[in-house]
Amino acid sequence: MAIMNHKESWGLIARLLHWASGAVILFMLGLGVYMTQFVTDIYAQFGLFQTHKSWGFVAFALGILRLVWRAVNPTPRLPDGMTGWEIRASQLSHGLLYLLIFALPISGWLMSSASPLQDSYGIKNMVFEQFEYPDPFVPGSESLETVFGTIHTGSAIAIGIIVMIHILAALKHQFVARDGLIRRMILGR
Repeated sequence: MAIMNHKESWGLIARLLHWASGAVILFMLGLGVYMTQFVTDIYAQFGLFQTHKSWGFVAFALGILRLVWRAVNPTPRLPDGMTGWEIRASQLSHGLLYLLIFALPISGWLMSSASPLQDSYGIKNMVFEQFEYPDPFVPGSESLETVFGTIHTGSAIAIGIIVMIHILAALKHQFVARDGLIRRMILGR
């Protein structure tokens, strides 16, 4: 089992980072919807928001690791038979996924940091209760909180759509093109 990527296959590290990022993103999208749309108890919501912030840090860290790993490893070739528009769509969607992997946690952090409630109640933005995010907005600003909240929500919707397209494209490769793309991302060969 190869650790590094090759022209024909994804290495173990790239595959682990891919699936871990996907799992964290899906978890965060679900948690975000749940805590903002279905939980009405403010104390329960507070705990969920702190969990969301912590996992947002994990999503950001995984994004950094993915970029570093991608920079030092060759990207395997795309499957034979992909048309020009499919190649361009793949490149665009992957670029947007990387952009949103960073836009979501950064906008979430800035939104939380800008919240006037944080300063009023002495709430710290903690990562798994181990360390505190820096706070660039003291005192908080409701207008900045709104701006970053809009960016955060828009980014969440966008990444949800792009992840859905990503999954549908992978299924197309598996069941229509039958080109082994999913096997390469699961088994590396």
